[in-house]
Formats: sequence, C-alpha cells, structure tokens
Amino acid sequence: MNTEDTGGLALPRSREANERLHALIPGGAHTYAKGDDQYPEDLAPVISHGRGAHVWDVDGNRYVEYGSGLRSVSLGHAHPRVVEAVRRELDRGSNFVRPSIVEVEAAERFLATVPTAEMVKFTKNGSDATTAAVRLARAATGRSRVALCADHPFFSTDDWFIGTTPMSAGIPAATDSLTVTFPYGDLAATEELLTRHQDEVACLILEPATHTEPPPGYLAGLRELADRHGCVLVFDEMITGFRWSEAGAQGLYGVVPDLSTFGKALGNGFAVSALAGRRDLMERGGLRHSADRVFLLSTTHGAETHSLAAAMAVQTTYTEEAVTARLHTLGERLAAGVRDAAASLGVGDHLVLRGRPSNLVFATLDDQGRPSQEYRTLFLRHLLAGGVLAPSFVVSGALTDADIDHTVDVVAQACAVYRKALDAADPTPWLAGRPVKPVFRRFA
Repeated sequence: MNTEDTGGLALPRSREANERLHALIPGGAHTYAKGDDQYPEDLAPVISHGRGAHVWDVDGNRYVEYGSGLRSVSLGHAHPRVVEAVRRELDRGSNFVRPSIVEVEAAERFLATVPTAEMVKFTKNGSDATTAAVRLARAATGRSRVALCADHPFFSTDDWFIGTTPMSAGIPAATDSLTVTFPYGDLAATEELLTRHQDEVACLILEPATHTEPPPGYLAGLRELADRHGCVLVFDEMITGFRWSEAGAQGLYGVVPDLSTFGKALGNGFAVSALAGRRDLMERGGLRHSADRVFLLSTTHGAETHSLAAAMAVQTTYTEEAVTARLHTLGERLAAGVRDAAASLGVGDHLVLRGRPSNLVFATLDDQGRPSQEYRTLFLRHLLAGGVLAPSFVVSGALTDADIDHTVDVVAQACAVYRKALDAADPTPWLAGRPVKPVFRRFA
C-alpha cells in the first residue's frame, strides 16, 4: 500500500500518554466525545498546547484545529483579550464568601447581550444549566414529565436525559419514564404528544436550530403550543449562542423562550454557562417571592471571578469585532472548498457537509449512501496525517485563509483515497485498525 494511502503520522508519546490516561481516568478523557475511541487506532493525539487556530500534540506535531474545545473556543486558543481579562481578576482573588461585584457586572453584560431574558444565573457547565431549567419548569407547572427533542444529540449528564440514550445503565426505569420525546420540525407530532399527556408535560426543551434551519413558523408554533398547553418552552442555546447571533437563535429568529441556556462559546474555553429567562420563573429560585423555594443553581464555583471576566470579554469581543459574521464568512469559504474538492474527486455524494456555515459538521457515507464509521475513520486518518484535527468542521475566529486553503488541500488528498476505497467497495485496507465508534453505545 502506498504511503499516501496510509498516512505516515506516528504518535509514540501520544500513545504512551493515552495509556497513562486510561490507567487513571475512566474512558481516558473527561468528556466522552474526546475519547481515543473517537479517533483512528493509534492516531489520537494528546494535546500539549494551543494558540489561535492551531494545537500541538505531545509528539510535537502541529494541527489546524476545528471544533475547538467541543465548540467552546470560538475566538481561538489563548485569545489575548480574554486572557488579559482573566489575568486581571486572578490577581484580585477568584472566590469569596459573599458575591463579588463582578457577578452583577457579568449579569448586566449578559442581559444586555441577550435582551430577551430578564434574569440570569451562572454556573460552570451546560448540564447543570439545562437541569436547573427542567427543575424550575417542574416547580412552576407542578408537572413531572419532560418533553425533549429526540433529534438533538445531547442535553445533560443528568438522569432525565441520559436515561433516553443507550448509556442508561444506573438510571432507574421510573426516572426514564418521566421523559418523552418529540421530533424536530413537526408541530403536529408535538401537539399530539402534549394532548396525549395532557396537563403532564412541564416543559418542551430543544436546540432551536441545528444542522438545518427551522421550518418556517416552527419556533413560533412551538411557542404557541407551549402557551396553549401551559408548559415552559426551553431553548438549549449551548451551540447556537453566539454562533447564530450574539443573542443566540432567539435573537436571530425572533421567538422568545421562557428559559434558555448558554455555554460553550460564552467563556472561550473557560468554565462558565448560564440559565436565563423570564423574571417570574427565575425568581422562583430566589428570595423575593412567597411560593415554595426552588433549589435552582447553587454551586461553589459557579461565579468564579476569572470565568465571569472571560465571559464579559468574549461578549465585548463578539460585539466590537463582528465575530459571528466572521465565523459565517470563514465557514462559507471552507464549505465551498471542501465541497468542490469532494465533487472533483468523485465523492461529493459521500462526504456531505451539513449545518450553518458557523457550525459545519460532516457525514461520511458508504457506497450505498449509508452513514459509515469505517469511511469516517479513513477520512479522519488522512486529515490527521495532513495536520488537520477535525472531528467536525466547526470554525473558530482565529482561522486564516491560509489555514482553510491548507485544510482544503488535505481534504482533497483524503478524498482521493476515499474514492479508491469506494471503487474497491471495501474501506478496510485503508483503516489500519478498528473503526471509530459512536459516543452513545451500550457496550464499551
């Protein structure tokens, strides 16, 4: 087999580090989506450091990186404006026995950025924020059932969601039975669900947009259904926040949810997320009401000053530097180049880009047009060999035109091998090991 068919990348130090990771950390990573099972065998780089749109592994290899920090590092690694804001706060202390003035400043800045919300509470990760939204909806409505969008991949590490996945071990069936699902874009099916569970559903929770635009009138229709059936409408804006607009999908499409959750891009890699929404709902987690108190969010590190400073710097940078528009421009350039390369090498129907330009993902299809982990493995293997680390093609604002040109060149080389595998009707000779695996599966 020719070397261009296999890729000559060798990662001895990364392989050693992966063994150390597995010996001490279940799964070898702190996020399943970062596991070495998501990468071709023996080609899972362990990162040393990053700057801008590039990362270096412990073997000294440099990569153009996409999907940075699971979409959280949207400005690029070690962004100077964010780092400087964090450094200023680190010298002033990060956590106190009473609220810091930074907390109110961060809340004011957030609510100015997302004016459809009236109150906000910060925490460290998206799962806590979405679970707080569910708890608040249950308390406000007196109902137990949660209706989530079945077409969206992830909402929370908590039982109300994980019980719906193949990794439901350890979750009681009684808990799982309280979660029901609805399909994205289908108002009739959602109305049927709400009617079937009349006066039982506390909330509808979904990502307002993903790899496809919401059908005309869909989000407004959900708003009307939630109002008519007395349930809370929750938008999970972890991904759409900042990538669709600074105010998220709700700011772009003009439909206001009762509650929404933000994270990922909010801190540019620093740990901060937010639950925001209507005052009358949010105040149920506060002290100025006469109803039963809701344990909304109460976390030791939820308001660390340096993370809130990072969030404020991110919001300022997005507003002053038109970052969302830049993400779209970069994504459009990348998408055009990748699609042209795939088409010219005869795999345009097999390497398929999906999503908004600021949030591109790719699908790898076999000779029958079916999603294929084997062809994904082949594709990732050749991207890595060419110095492109891309579990997705989600761009950051730090990418340059030269980075994208390089990426397109590497994609073209990978597509040439993809075509050979399709012609052979068997990608196995090009895998050099086991295929990559889906995150959500029952067995390891």
